[in-house]
Amino acid sequence: MSTLKTQYHHGDLTKSLLDSAAIIIKEQGVESLSMRKLADTVGVSRTAPYHHFKDKNALLCALAEQGFHEQERILNSLKSEKQQATETFKKYVHAYLEYALQYSETYDLMYGRTLWKAGNPSDSLKTASKQTFKAWIDWVEELQEKNILPNNNTPLRIGQTTWASLHGLARLFIDGIYLDKEDLSDMVEQMIKNLCSTST
Repeated sequence: MSTLKTQYHHGDLTKSLLDSAAIIIKEQGVESLSMRKLADTVGVSRTAPYHHFKDKNALLCALAEQGFHEQERILNSLKSEKQQATETFKKYVHAYLEYALQYSETYDLMYGRTLWKAGNPSDSLKTASKQTFKAWIDWVEELQEKNILPNNNTPLRIGQTTWASLHGLARLFIDGIYLDKEDLSDMVEQMIKNLCSTST
């Protein structure tokens, strides 16, 4: 059953627009999203969304930006837990993939060609993506110091290649190459072993 029809509460239109846009692209795809459809879904005038977002590209950039902030929040939340670094890393790998699969349309905006190659990424989106990646690289450096991740190269290179493994596995499931969730669980565990096995 469609969940498109939403309730707009006065004073919270920006959030309502973003939430509804996320639902539309999840249920019908990015191509089906338009500012007019969004206005109709939220129940506001067809000019109202333009007071918050210049155009569809700006709206999609805002959705992707939200995704980066959420990824950084997940990382910081796990790091704040009092547990061994190895366990934190394992939890983050699982959390990263769970987010990518649950919000695959937003994930596509964050890392796909729609905005970065075919669109026009906003300055705030670029800033959010760089900030999230920097948080990741800073943590990789900490994990190297604790011999969790390989220390035979710079944090940047280890961070890039480790993230590439996470992203590659996410894409295999998002794109339907693999569909069995049991496969995902087994592959995640093996990937973690591979990433951590050369730490010394």
